[in-house]
Amino acid sequence: MSKYVKQLVTRDIQRQLDGVQDAVLVSTVGMDANTTNELRGELAERNITMFVVKNSLARRATEGTSLAPAFEGASGPVAVCYGGEDFVSLVKEVVRLDKDGEKYEKFTTTGGVMDGERLDADGVKAVSKWPSREEQISMLVGQILGPGSTLSAAMLGPGKTLNSQLKKISEGDE
Repeated sequence: MSKYVKQLVTRDIQRQLDGVQDAVLVSTVGMDANTTNELRGELAERNITMFVVKNSLARRATEGTSLAPAFEGASGPVAVCYGGEDFVSLVKEVVRLDKDGEKYEKFTTTGGVMDGERLDADGVKAVSKWPSREEQISMLVGQILGPGSTLSAAMLGPGKTLNSQLKKISEGDE
């Protein structure tokens, strides 16, 4: 590949990864074109982008960015996955597809980068067990509403008892 072509490809990779802070690297070596297109479609439904790149060109394109550690030690062509609701959701989807041994047996997670820190395949799988942004918000809402509902129950309980006693008195039951 000529120096000029390498520069053009490097610029294209930089353009595609512009604004991307976290990504997961996967291997799709050995997948046929139909399966790869089906995989891309399934990822696109979840707003996840995947593109295959030569690791040496990706290393050059991401030099000095938070994505650079992901390509340290990478060999051969790799596919870069990014997007989704949040990084944890991205990782959960990639790991789910990695586990699908029938449909995507050649699709394997090789690593990634989160907050500028390199993740190996085991690190990516560990992140997939974290709660997603949506799950974290629901847990937070539950924690916020918990004390209020406890206070409400504590205040309404004696009030209901007093109300029933006042009703009995007013009806002349006493």
